[in-house]
Amino acid sequence: MVSRAPPSRASAAAVSVGDSCPVDGHPERLLARVVLVAGPSGSGKSHLAEASGLPVLTLDDFYRDGDDPDLPREPDLGIVDWDDPRAWDAERAVATLETICRTGCADVPVYDIVADRATTTRRFCVDGATAFVAEGLFAAEIVGACRDRGILAEAIVLHRAPWKNFARRLVRDLVERRKPPHTLLRRGRLLMAAEAEVIRRQVALGCRPYDARRLRRVLAALRVGQAGQPAA
Repeated sequence: MVSRAPPSRASAAAVSVGDSCPVDGHPERLLARVVLVAGPSGSGKSHLAEASGLPVLTLDDFYRDGDDPDLPREPDLGIVDWDDPRAWDAERAVATLETICRTGCADVPVYDIVADRATTTRRFCVDGATAFVAEGLFAAEIVGACRDRGILAEAIVLHRAPWKNFARRLVRDLVERRKPPHTLLRRGRLLMAAEAEVIRRQVALGCRPYDARRLRRVLAALRVGQAGQPAA
């Protein structure tokens, strides 16, 4: 089991829009900072993020297209390994997050899992919020890059019982018809077996391991903290 992290220091100060961040040696005012929420597939990241009342960006929309020849393969299943960070465009995700933090808006891809590609784009704006959530399986992969750019408010990995994640993931994937049922079952068992290592890696990359209750409290504190922030 992952050990408990120290109490969060999330507060209005953590997302102050008045702070400056050096960019190529020049200070620049931020409109918002990002809360990265990572965690295993099926852990409920999307649901908890949406329930927070903060703007939410889905990082899974930055997956690479399914016909990319450099996509990693799952040797046991003979399909693309969508749980490998190499299947995801981290560079594009970080660039988009930085644009949002500095300008308040960006055009983001919309990924169709059934089609295995981004099929369109949409406009994402923070609408005056000084913090927003970016959630996804690979959020931990960009903690360092976001911290280096001065745009990181918090980095959290959602830690829940693996068997519950298995059940949530299976129901979701069956409803959305992401893959044939037998593939989903086999993939689900493999993911459940690897989950402890996924959590350890995400903690090592800079995420705090929180359960669902703790994550709700942190996001609620950030939401409330925005009331005293100056408008950009």
